[in-house]
Amino acid sequence: VNELWDGSSWTEVADLNTARYILGVAGTSTAAVAFGGVGGTGLSETWDGSSWTEGPDLNTARSHLYGVGTSTAALGFGGNPVLTATEAYDGTSWSAKPSLATGRHNLSGAGTTTAGLAFGGEATGPVLAITEEWNGTAWTEGNDLNTARQELCAAGTTTAGLAFAGDGGDYSAATEEWNAPSEATETIST
Repeated sequence: VNELWDGSSWTEVADLNTARYILGVAGTSTAAVAFGGVGGTGLSETWDGSSWTEGPDLNTARSHLYGVGTSTAALGFGGNPVLTATEAYDGTSWSAKPSLATGRHNLSGAGTTTAGLAFGGEATGPVLAITEEWNGTAWTEGNDLNTARQELCAAGTTTAGLAFAGDGGDYSAATEEWNAPSEATETIST
């Protein structure tokens, strides 16, 4: 089921062509791209504000990945199985980009295809606090989260990002702010 928020209520609109979950997404309520996911691990679909259209498949099929950017400039990274793969979407096709330094799934992120963040997640053991910064051409390690967790939520940019909630072995209410240029995270509340 796909629902659209108009500022005061939810309205059901056109569904994805292929049902799936734990997928990556980028864009807005009028122009988005959804990709990967359990039940359609390589699939990509674009949203024009009223319907979904099947697009080109990811080069590396996966679920549990994260996406940032817009419907014509998206970045998808990480995924399950534990992957470092990063791909960029230009509105027409997906292309491989330099990989994350640390493979993981159930991660989160913020930003754009030229300035992004990837943080948290899980590899093959405990949850991670690792943060990596994307500059449009490569990932570099940044300051780690104060609270390691996976399946967390995110908002913002590489100069003003927010990481909140998640699972660090138990449900977490931790909220952290990324405040570049110092690249430090601070816990706002736990």
